[in-house]
Amino acid sequence: MTQTAPARHDVCAVGNAIVDVLAPCDEAFLAREGLPKGSMQLIDEARSAALYDAMAPGVEASGGSAGNTVAGVGSFGGQAAYIGKVAEDQLGEVFSHDIRAAGVVFTTPYLSDGPGTGRCLINVTEDGQRTMATYLGAANQLSAADIDEALIADSAIVYLEGYLFDPAPAREAFARAAEAAHRAGRRVAITLSDTFVVDRWRPELLAFIEASADIVLANRAELLALFQTEEFDAACDALAERTEVSAVTCSEDGSVLLRGDERVRIPAFPVGRVIDTTGAGDQYAAGFLLGLARGLELPDAGALGALAAAEVISHWGPRPLVSLEALARDRGLPL
Repeated sequence: MTQTAPARHDVCAVGNAIVDVLAPCDEAFLAREGLPKGSMQLIDEARSAALYDAMAPGVEASGGSAGNTVAGVGSFGGQAAYIGKVAEDQLGEVFSHDIRAAGVVFTTPYLSDGPGTGRCLINVTEDGQRTMATYLGAANQLSAADIDEALIADSAIVYLEGYLFDPAPAREAFARAAEAAHRAGRRVAITLSDTFVVDRWRPELLAFIEASADIVLANRAELLALFQTEEFDAACDALAERTEVSAVTCSEDGSVLLRGDERVRIPAFPVGRVIDTTGAGDQYAAGFLLGLARGLELPDAGALGALAAAEVISHWGPRPLVSLEALARDRGLPL
């Protein structure tokens, strides 16, 4: 694929625009609320209000998986853009302000008539595991009409959030974004996001990957679910056959990068104490995709991803609290 012109943006993400609400909890709270530990489930507005009232005092921050990733790209000093839907309400204003403050271009029109801005209620146990209950609200209303093809064409990599694969209009938006990217000679990346996404949409995801994705990001469980096997190496081979390059994260065991027959193992950066794993995969994607967008070698791109993941799990919240660009330079990593 030949790019006809330099891209203004390193990464443009298309995702669920969500405000995160994070709070500590114990195992008993999860049991009382019927929340399987480590899961992500969709809830309606009434359940969202009831669960919010039951949660411990927490922290509210603009989030959404792909939104967290482009905020990470910005923290690395990269140029990022975002396409996602929020309502014309208080939380929508908060989301818009926060993502623009991270240096991300965000111009998607507000939803003026319909559900409110989406929110994700995240309960975090003492071991750092997060359990998420998400009310999608306005985020679920993203459609092909919201895809800014000029913005897509001006981005080296277009990153699609798997969580958005559920509603049919969003799948149409994915198709339009991928077509616009490839017409402009850009690459398309997709994250599988969660095993529940894979379980619900496995045939459709495989078809999309084979037809439209150049880059895939997944964790080990998502990869195994995609190919319905317990054989990790076989699943890696199957994914590598379908993509230009992919990254599979394996928690404390680091990650594996796939390109043809090449396998690059990236160790996890050491962390004194894991506080909150929310956003670990999102920030890994930020470093990895920025590295690819800038033409870095696979080990360097993977190391940027590992560094960002380590930073975010060492504190509360899904976005970096310090400059990832400064951390990378302190470690001698190229940008």
